Amino acid sequence: MNDQAREDLAEFHKPISDLVSLPRTPEEWERHRLSDEQISFYREHGYLAGVRILTEEQIERLRGELAELFDPQHPGHELWYEYHTNESPNPDQVLFHALGAWRIRPGFHDVLWHPAFTVAASQLLEGVVRFWHDQLFCKPARHGGVVAWHQDYSYWTRTQPMAHLTCWIGLDESTRENGCVHYVPGSHNWTLLPITGLAGDMEAIREALTDEQWERFTHPVAIELKAGECSFHHPLMVHGSFANRTERPRRATVINVFRDGVKSASGESLLEGVPPIPPGEAMRGKFFPLLYGG
Repeated sequence: MNDQAREDLAEFHKPISDLVSLPRTPEEWERHRLSDEQISFYREHGYLAGVRILTEEQIERLRGELAELFDPQHPGHELWYEYHTNESPNPDQVLFHALGAWRIRPGFHDVLWHPAFTVAASQLLEGVVRFWHDQLFCKPARHGGVVAWHQDYSYWTRTQPMAHLTCWIGLDESTRENGCVHYVPGSHNWTLLPITGLAGDMEAIREALTDEQWERFTHPVAIELKAGECSFHHPLMVHGSFANRTERPRRATVINVFRDGVKSASGESLLEGVPPIPPGEAMRGKFFPLLYGG
């Protein structure tokens, strides 16, 4: 697997290591389904938190792979869609942010097919789940930076219609003190907001909001999670996370997916290094594999 991890793992559209075991019977798949109450909560509030995805062993495997990826010259570094050792404009507030780990390391590749993720994603999307892209968000101890308030779909309008879903999986315990994600409940019902920056000013979004919307920011919900737990959120959910000033890191991997049938809305490459898909054509192929339900 060491040799294979250095080639483009986007060639493989199924698990390639022993990190994930796929269920063998309908009953085993059924165990991963969300309850009606969980789905109703997501529909009403725009998010769902506290779903267990990873075991302790799986967490350690992914942490080990992640440690290798912090070196900008690691094997396979040319396969990233984006790679920022610090996306923050402030060198004293570090936000490691990268897209494309699934192409480089087997664990981050295989977690895309984790049934605890794919079954729930299919329920929330109400259809067949196809991969969009992954992300790593890491805040080091003591000087971890912020992720400013934003809506994910503001960055994804090159794909239409809006039928997307994000799963944020903690590789560490995520708390208020170390910079957990905060959601603004109900903001998934707002219209699309302009981009105001991802890794800088937490107040920048104010200029894009009505006074009524800004009042909602007095009651954001802190999504505190144990390591291995996840939260799901709607593509219009306004969310952000504050700085990490604790003595431990806050690391996470994020899986973004969409319902099968979403089309390209751009004649340009949808991700850096990915061949363009003509506008109006469905997104599929090597870089956007089916994960569940096809």
